[in-house]
Amino acid sequence: MPLRTIAFSLFLLALPAVAQADQAAASACANQLSKDGRTIYDRTAPTVTAKTDIMDAVTSTTRPLVMNGSMSRDAARPAAEAAGECLKLLK
Repeated sequence: MPLRTIAFSLFLLALPAVAQADQAAASACANQLSKDGRTIYDRTAPTVTAKTDIMDAVTSTTRPLVMNGSMSRDAARPAAEAAGECLKLLK
């Protein structure tokens, strides 16, 4: 039984490292984004969970930026797509 407990404890210790690896990859990806892409990423990332639909989250972040004139529609689409790829790494 102690061996099983040790193995389980090691597994639990490894979980945060896996989550941080995804965060690190997402951050590295985000660093390569355009200014508009980074804006979308930064505003959407805090809302991303394992169950988040990335397309819905990005759309709900990007639409107001376009509607209030902060971002053009032509710039928004490719920026949102690129940000979405980085955001997928957070899941």
